[in-house]
Amino acid sequence: MTSTFPNISISTERLVLRPFEEPDTEAFAEMMNDELVVAWTSVPHPCTEADARDWITATAPAERTEGRGIVFAVTEFLTQRLVGVVQLRNTDWRVRSSELAYVVAPWARGEGYASEAALATAQWVFNDQKFERLELRTAADNTAAQQVAQKIGCISEGVLRGAWIARARTEAGWTDVRTDVIVWSLLPEDLAGVAEELADTGGFAAYSDWN
Repeated sequence: MTSTFPNISISTERLVLRPFEEPDTEAFAEMMNDELVVAWTSVPHPCTEADARDWITATAPAERTEGRGIVFAVTEFLTQRLVGVVQLRNTDWRVRSSELAYVVAPWARGEGYASEAALATAQWVFNDQKFERLELRTAADNTAAQQVAQKIGCISEGVLRGAWIARARTEAGWTDVRTDVIVWSLLPEDLAGVAEELADTGGFAAYSDWN
């Protein structure tokens, strides 16, 4: 029997992390076509509404039902607008380990939403699901994603040389660029005091957030 995460929602002070729904299609496609998202992810470009709908209705749910991880739509609690995506992927159920990834829509950057959503996901997977390790992988030049990792208490473990293909815009269009990847880890004990520290300093809004 395949181990799977439960089909749940998570609430924070400002956000709701929930399963994607078909009405999210237009906002998701718009976010995936943002230049920074195209540069640092492997999303198809351009991402059509058909691509977005297929991802929301088939690809994302299969991540959970087939045991690979879980995908959350991150929405503003007050407006219900789509803020971004947080995903657990490449899950190893024996080791109780998974990889955390996140994307934030351009309009929502600079509000600390990635830190808030990533921290909530980490707390849930450690406390409720009894996991023991999270990994994050950030392209070497993606400083904003690295700042989010640092903000939630991750420890840098090293560099994977030439391990990712980023994209850069040129006069002729987008071109692939090979880049190094920084590997970060987060263990349950690393979270001690992080939420309180962020709340005390107002630190959720300290960085622009995208991956």
